[in-house]
Amino acid sequence: MEPEVRVLRLAGGFGRARCLLAAASWLPCVALGLALGSELLLTAPPAHHCGSDPARARSTCLPLSYPESVPRAGSDGARPCSRGWYYAQPAADLLRSPVTQRNLVCEDGWKVPLEQVDHLLGWLLGCVLLGLGCDWFGRRAVFVGSLVLATGLGVGEALVASFPALLTLRLLRGGALAGASLALYVARLELCDPPNRLAFSMGAGLFSVVGTLLLPGLALLAQDWQLLQGLSALATGLLLLFWGFPAVFPESPCWLLATGQPARARRILWHFAKASGVDPEDSTEEESSLAMELDVLCAGHPQPRHHSVLELRHTHVTWKNALILGFSSLISGGIRASFLHSLVPSEPSFYWPYFLAAGLEAAATVFLLLTADLWGRRSVLLLSTLVLGLASLLLLAGAQYLPSWTVLFLSVLGLLASQTMSALSSLFSAEVFPTVIRGAGLGLVLGAGFLGQAAAPLTKMHSRHGFFLQHVLFTSFALLVLLCVLLLPESRGRTLPQSLQDADRLCRSPLLRGRPRQDLLPLLPASLPGAGTQLV
Repeated sequence: MEPEVRVLRLAGGFGRARCLLAAASWLPCVALGLALGSELLLTAPPAHHCGSDPARARSTCLPLSYPESVPRAGSDGARPCSRGWYYAQPAADLLRSPVTQRNLVCEDGWKVPLEQVDHLLGWLLGCVLLGLGCDWFGRRAVFVGSLVLATGLGVGEALVASFPALLTLRLLRGGALAGASLALYVARLELCDPPNRLAFSMGAGLFSVVGTLLLPGLALLAQDWQLLQGLSALATGLLLLFWGFPAVFPESPCWLLATGQPARARRILWHFAKASGVDPEDSTEEESSLAMELDVLCAGHPQPRHHSVLELRHTHVTWKNALILGFSSLISGGIRASFLHSLVPSEPSFYWPYFLAAGLEAAATVFLLLTADLWGRRSVLLLSTLVLGLASLLLLAGAQYLPSWTVLFLSVLGLLASQTMSALSSLFSAEVFPTVIRGAGLGLVLGAGFLGQAAAPLTKMHSRHGFFLQHVLFTSFALLVLLCVLLLPESRGRTLPQSLQDADRLCRSPLLRGRPRQDLLPLLPASLPGAGTQLV
């Protein structure tokens, strides 16, 4: 048994203190879910037309009437609106949004997908850069620092006056929220023992869905996007007020022990042991006490040892696992927009795709909760990839010829499979990356998912030209991922690897476990001189 694992077991294992801390980490996911879901709400386009007379015939981009002095229309038939835009009804219960405030429609409509890409790019950069910070400065330091930045940037976003400033603040705040979410995910996972990792990770996912579902209600109360952003900043400020205390969100002792900082881990482990009813200085003939083990670790590692994610180049197995899981996250995030487009090909209302995506995310979380420990991580990921690929192929081949209920069923099934792949890729990568680079490794996988999600707004910037080709590309990649998943190890029930060497020992196991073959007769008779040797 590894020294770090033995120390955590001597501190009471997954006792009362660690269980309460892991459960308390669910509540911040509500505020983080609010922040992540706000992008669709803020950029929802309301019904609009040029002019101030709603009784006239409506056209989204063509004006109602022009005097002769107005310049002629362009080649696409659209002309600049000189009488102001009329918005018939609020989108997503917001009477005032960035779209209506700055008239981001028609000739300025390209700014909406630009803002969506900007926000997703912030989450991508936050996952990658602050994931590195988690491995160098600790989970708690990144979480608290990210909350401070997110609160300040949220207040500035609510008071912003220009569109370029809005883009900058959305980028920075997205990165700060990504860092807080990543640090919280990793710290929660390292608090749990193998039998409870799945339950507490999926519980956090359900709380994030709750935050997503609460967002339209807050928009209905606020009715102004700047007030809504102020409420979001208030939520992150309240998180900082409570989870900023070390007693509620302590530094991960698993990371402290893996990086050679047992002196800092002593106080935290001491608290865990006493809360679990274990005497830290009590020892038996079979094993030493917690105090003795920590003294040995302190003597063996006088200086902290930090590692870089670039050390993956020197591994034999871990870099392949990272590549496969990052590719899986990229596909699951990118193909989601294709299924939504097949589900609602015309311009949809805000609520139908929003609540459908949130409901399917909750369904995927419950599905993983029921199956990932029973069948294993790799088997469920293989199944979800297979379902996603088949649903996407059928939609590509016969969407124009299939009945509407069949297209609806395949689209919902594909969305559910993509949500399952995304959630399981995150959990899987957090379990196969070693503790010394878990933050950076998980950040790369999550960042790949946000990169895939950015493909849809990039296509909208070109009037959806190339959307079919994008669907074909992601479907082909999904079939490739289906073959690569077979190369992954199974992490169910295993302790988290601490070092790069531990992660490299996670070898691929058989997909179907059966009775191993055994030779009933020895290779050499017992009377021969070489009978004591074993042939492998």
